[in-house]
Amino acid sequence: MLLRMEAKLAGVCTPVFTSHPARWLGLLALCSAYIVSGATRLMDFSSAVAEMEHYGLLPPRPIAAVVILFQLSASAMVISGFLRWIGALSLAVFTVLATFIALRFWEMPLGTARFAAMNTFFEHLGLAGAFLLVAWYDLHKWRRGDRDWS
Repeated sequence: MLLRMEAKLAGVCTPVFTSHPARWLGLLALCSAYIVSGATRLMDFSSAVAEMEHYGLLPPRPIAAVVILFQLSASAMVISGFLRWIGALSLAVFTVLATFIALRFWEMPLGTARFAAMNTFFEHLGLAGAFLLVAWYDLHKWRRGDRDWS
């Protein structure tokens, strides 16, 4: 009974959620934080530089420029399908590194701020995991010989 219900539900959902527009929207949503962050930093470069200084990343101007270029180009790679697995893996690594730099909740005193930082820390790890799955899927397709990267 349960398997029949699952099969029926999968039959209804499969055409919608395996479509190219659904995949594109999912990848866009996955990259949205990096697109918004890169665009915002680009439009307010002095704040991006101040952020790099705040986290002790020196020299701040070139690092801010590289972060902006990286966020926008890696997101474009993931969304467009051009070397998607490389863009996804690099965003996963970037996310983990940035999370350990910016969300050091274990150094904060107990309280609301620590709780919020801890939640955000683990949300970012989940985001990195999603990028790992995107890379895994694309590399799995490559191994099978499916070269349609769209």
